[in-house]
Amino acid sequence: MQAYLVGGAVRDELLGLEVKDRDWVVVGATPKEMLAKGFKQVGADFPVFLHPRTREEYALARTERKEGRGYHGFTVYSAPDVTLEQDLRRRDLTINAIAKTEDGALVDPFKGRSDIKDRKLRHVSEAFAEDPLRILRTARFAARFQPLGFSVCDQTMGLMKQMVASGEVDHLVPERVWQEFQRALHEKAPRAFFDVLRDCGALEVLIPELAPEKVFQLAIAALGCVQNQSDAQTEERFAALLSPLDDSAAVARAKALKAPNDCQNLARLVTAFKPQIRNIDAEHPEAEALLDLLDQADFWRRPERFSQLMNVLECALPGESGPLNLLRTASGAATGVDPKTLLARGYKGKELGSAIRTERLKRIGDAIAPTNY
Repeated sequence: MQAYLVGGAVRDELLGLEVKDRDWVVVGATPKEMLAKGFKQVGADFPVFLHPRTREEYALARTERKEGRGYHGFTVYSAPDVTLEQDLRRRDLTINAIAKTEDGALVDPFKGRSDIKDRKLRHVSEAFAEDPLRILRTARFAARFQPLGFSVCDQTMGLMKQMVASGEVDHLVPERVWQEFQRALHEKAPRAFFDVLRDCGALEVLIPELAPEKVFQLAIAALGCVQNQSDAQTEERFAALLSPLDDSAAVARAKALKAPNDCQNLARLVTAFKPQIRNIDAEHPEAEALLDLLDQADFWRRPERFSQLMNVLECALPGESGPLNLLRTASGAATGVDPKTLLARGYKGKELGSAIRTERLKRIGDAIAPTNY
């Protein structure tokens, strides 16, 4: 029984990066032997165990055989006779197929260190083509490591194009696609993720609305702008990506991708607000139009989401700072209306609602008067 440190921990150590997660592969062991040593089994599809002290993951060496379409179309074989090289061969990229012995020696049968030196993302074997999720993973690694000079090698890009042409990408499970998208949106160079998907043809399958050149460039520009806001959340990044679409197309694509509700809702608001913001006359603004937008955004109950909406709109509408500033001014002015004060004056029911609206309109009108903006 031998344990080897594998995957991202070895790769990141060789790159001089902080190692966050350490995964191990165990050769020559059975589940029974692992349990006897105090490991706790957690893997359902194949034998994975948690170390009794460090809680790091130890997976028994395994091989995979393709038997169907998509991510789930595999049968897994795990037994003491599976070698380390066989386990490494099933991995996606050579930079992720390097192992390290417990005494520090590197095992690198697929020349991953050479590809790290040359800054290349290269598939380990032709088995790469059996799992369409690897296209998304490769694109995500491009987004992570592009700042270090990494790019997808020509042979791997050619293989990914063949996979798209064969229809493999059509069988990806939406939930797994969303997981990769979400991670990619938070990588250091998210544009690289979408560049790789577009170059291999996968973008036209997964988000065909972004495939046209003009739409793609607008989406990437908005995403890059939002990314520069250091605390930008997933929903802001996702809404920026879909911002060039009309609201019905954005909503449909967000649902198809199984994006969480907060991502779907912000994408809907951003795309619905864009034409309305453009219709605001910055020279002669109307308080009622601004108040209607605040109502649509549910500003009164969701001020934090309104702030996200404005952040994305500023990136999606770089030439509309005037109308956006007016809307910000209106939101600040209308916030000062206190329903309790109006209740104390005797307003109730529908009358209270009308009084609140009237007061908000007055305050917005005063705030956006020509002398005040």
